[in-house]
Formats: sequence, structure tokens, C-alpha cells
Amino acid sequence: MRADRVFAYGAAAGLLGDHLLGDPRRGHPVAAFGQAAGAVERLLWRDHRGWGALHTAVCVGGTITLAAAATSALRPSRTASAALTAAATWAVVGGTSLAREAGVIGRALEAGDIDGARARLPHLCGRDPQALDADGIARAVVESVAENTSDAVVGALVWGGIAGVPGLLGFRAVNTLDAMVGHKSAKYRRYGWASARLDDVAGWPGARLTAALATVAGTDPRGAARAWRTDAHKHPSPNAGPVEASFAGALGVRLGGTLSYGGRVEHRPVLNGDGRPVAVPDIDRAVRLSRRVGLLALGVSVAGRLLVKGRKS
Repeated sequence: MRADRVFAYGAAAGLLGDHLLGDPRRGHPVAAFGQAAGAVERLLWRDHRGWGALHTAVCVGGTITLAAAATSALRPSRTASAALTAAATWAVVGGTSLAREAGVIGRALEAGDIDGARARLPHLCGRDPQALDADGIARAVVESVAENTSDAVVGALVWGGIAGVPGLLGFRAVNTLDAMVGHKSAKYRRYGWASARLDDVAGWPGARLTAALATVAGTDPRGAARAWRTDAHKHPSPNAGPVEASFAGALGVRLGGTLSYGGRVEHRPVLNGDGRPVAVPDIDRAVRLSRRVGLLALGVSVAGRLLVKGRKS
């Protein structure tokens, strides 16, 4: 096995493992990282950007250092290196769990069990579900599927293609820290600033690749490209904007509008205003699009890594 093919075999095996197994019920490596990051936070927390930056550096830097050490230790064995890549890919990619959660909510809505769908929605996103009707829940699910296709699948594969196992694990560490401390609450507005900004930077290439792949993989490439071009910049997130806009155009639906997080109401611009309102069947369509985007992202990341390695050899 040539060294420049280790990532290709390992990443493909890891993505297959996610497809077949999903996330483990107990002992998930990302959960273990979250516990360690929480312990570091309890030690370092101050209402200050500098202390938050130190927290980010310790958690992300420690993860990348350990991943680089493991990669170096296993480099003499290409089989072991591929196995490490497979394990890392499986640990950081969450496409199957994303699809399963979206499917559970979709089936509840199809059965008319709106209370069950509301109870399940917090497993997928942070929206306040009680004020949402069936179509409002469906819109929240489609938006979450779009955004998490980038965060939970494509972004990790992109950084794996760039930097191997340290890239895979480092991206997931950044993304997890942002979810833990990167939100604009009174406690984390300053302390979580560094994590949030680093997540914006790390998520930039994956978000653009996700938008591009959604454009070619959806049923309306022109509509997806138009929505990406005209509406992405309206979204408050620099990375969620391109992803949600391209998914909206690819699916022919309208995303954005009024939503509520933790009792705080936001009025976001509409993405793909020419589309129709989201309906319950669009959840399954969004999941299928997410699956196609993830597979294409694997191909792009592997091809990119093989090309870079080939030029260096």
C-alpha cells in the first residue's frame, strides 16, 4: 500500500463504518473529548478572551499533538496507519446519526405525533420546539441537516484530506468546542470568542465544498447556485449561509425566517425566496441529499490528498 493511499483506504473504511454502525451508544471519543474540555474549562474559566483563547489552544492543540504522535508512531506500518485513519474518520463523522435523528422526527410528523417530534427536536438542534407546528419543525430539521452535513461530515473530510488524522481530529475538536462555549451567552460571550472564531475559520472550506456539492447533487443545480450566490451572505453565520442557501435551492424550498433559541427570537432573512415552504416529506429529501454530498466529499478529499502527495513525491 503506497503511503499516499493510506488516507484513501482509511477514510473510505471509516465512512463505511459510520454508515453501518453509526455512533456508539456509550464511550464515544467525541464525548470523552467534551469531558476533558469541560475539565479544562473548570480550571481556566474567567470572563476574559485571553483565558478562553488559552482554553482553545490547550484543547485543540493537545488533540492535534496526540493525533500527530499516533500518526508518527504508526507510520512504519501502512496497514496500522490506514486503521488509525479509519478509526479517526468513524469517530469524527456523524452522517448516520444525523440521518437517523432526522428520520425519527420525520416519521413522528408523518404519523401526526407532533408532541413526539417536538420532544425529539432538541436531539438535533437547539431550537425551541414548543411554538413550532409540523411544517416549522420540518424546516428546523432541514436546516439542521444542511448545516450538520458540513459540520459533521464534509468539514472533517476536508481537513482529513489536508492534514490526515491530525486534521480529522483537530477539526472535530474545534467544532465541539464551539458547540460547548462558542455561543453568545453571558457566560461565554468573551470566554468562547476564540473557539467561535476558530470554528468559523476551520469551517470555511468545508462549508463552501458542501454548498458546491449540494449544487451538483440536488435536483435543481441552477436554483441551488442562484440561491447560494444571492442569499448566502444574508445569513448571520459565514458558513451556515452558503450551506443552507444551496440546500434550499437544491431542494426547491424556502429556508430561514423567524426562529427561537433559548427563549430568544431571531428574524433571519429568507433563503431561496422563490421556493415553496418546507413540508414534512422534504426531511427525507434533505437526508438523501446529505448522503450524496457526503460521498462526493469523500471522493474530493481523497482526490485532493492523492494529488498533493503525488506532486511531492
